[in-house]
Amino acid sequence: MRAGWIRLWQWTACGGIGLSLYAGWLTFDDIRDRAAGERDISAACDGLVSGAAVMDLEGGMLRAKAADSPKSRLDADELPGSCTVYKVPGPGRTTGLFTLTVRVGGTSTPLHRIGDDSTLEPFRDRHDGRKSDVTAIADRRPEPRPIGDGTLGRYGDWYTTVRAECGPGSRATAPKLLHVTARADYDDISAADRERLAHIARSATEGLTDRIGCRSHLPALPDQQLPSVPSELRPARSTDGSCRWFARHIQAQGPGRLPDRALATPDPDASPVESCLLAVSPDQVGRIADGLPEDDRDSARSALTHSPWWLRTASFFGPEAHTVGYDGLGSDDSTITAGTAGHASGAWWASSVCDGKPALHTLSTGYTYDNVLGAKTLSAVFRAYVDDITKRRGCTHVTYPATKDFRTP
Repeated sequence: MRAGWIRLWQWTACGGIGLSLYAGWLTFDDIRDRAAGERDISAACDGLVSGAAVMDLEGGMLRAKAADSPKSRLDADELPGSCTVYKVPGPGRTTGLFTLTVRVGGTSTPLHRIGDDSTLEPFRDRHDGRKSDVTAIADRRPEPRPIGDGTLGRYGDWYTTVRAECGPGSRATAPKLLHVTARADYDDISAADRERLAHIARSATEGLTDRIGCRSHLPALPDQQLPSVPSELRPARSTDGSCRWFARHIQAQGPGRLPDRALATPDPDASPVESCLLAVSPDQVGRIADGLPEDDRDSARSALTHSPWWLRTASFFGPEAHTVGYDGLGSDDSTITAGTAGHASGAWWASSVCDGKPALHTLSTGYTYDNVLGAKTLSAVFRAYVDDITKRRGCTHVTYPATKDFRTP
């Protein structure tokens, strides 16, 4: 009996040792896999990001890999470019984790796009035909917020874009402007991950500017945590920030067929990009529809499902003013020349000079909404916006589009 107990104890002890060795091997294997993932990520992004920082996203992970395609691996000597990283939750399985994108000013591809292109829609479509409050939340494209005073860049809940202006003393081959975006490719981004993305983007930009000989001053990230980006629209009459001008306009002129909702962002005067989203609620759509000719009421019905009515104003200052374009309708994107004014593809633009540098002021409309508003209202709204922002920023030499540019079909 005693001998049996001794054998049982020996088997238990040996089993425990075996399990301990196995657990130790698994731990070693995990550490080895994570280290390999960190090296792969750094190599794919040309050493501009910390593999460890990327693998700390989404609560941290043991295994991740970079995309195999050469187009998804970044080369700092061949810009623009990007690198893509996947997490590996199990054998043969990958899901999206992270993308770093570097874009440069001065190319045929604009850094900023305006107009009624479907990719710029702020709201998700309801193609099932059911009426709903489609403009309550900008669930497709909320307005990004400035980082600090905006000179460092802007951010959304799942990305951060850091900008760098290459000033005097830069290498001749360096671009005038860089945009570096760190993006999470998964849902439910935490506040901690939002901070990580901001640090990754800034660190990558700092490394890139050193690498390519771009002399640029990058402000520090704010000491306080970056708050989440609002996506719920508010009553336009009481809006503030970048949409304050519109609240004053409708209080003075009346709502008419104009939007009754707004999504504003902070509007620091140093920010090189500033935007305001305006939209029409279902109740306002109904009131507008009552005043439309019978043949035009289909557009009002579609505004409750797949073609919501919205306006977006945006201004671009300094180097950003040279990087704005629109969909060329079947051709390549067209870049707007700073100092001009005009209309194309559901967008209007005016120009000015602010602090000795060019500025571009734009208005975009949702598809069909410009027809509902009409030329006179569009012109008045755009002038109110441009008058306000150029006065606030102390701009001169304002050039407006011609009256004929506001005529709609």
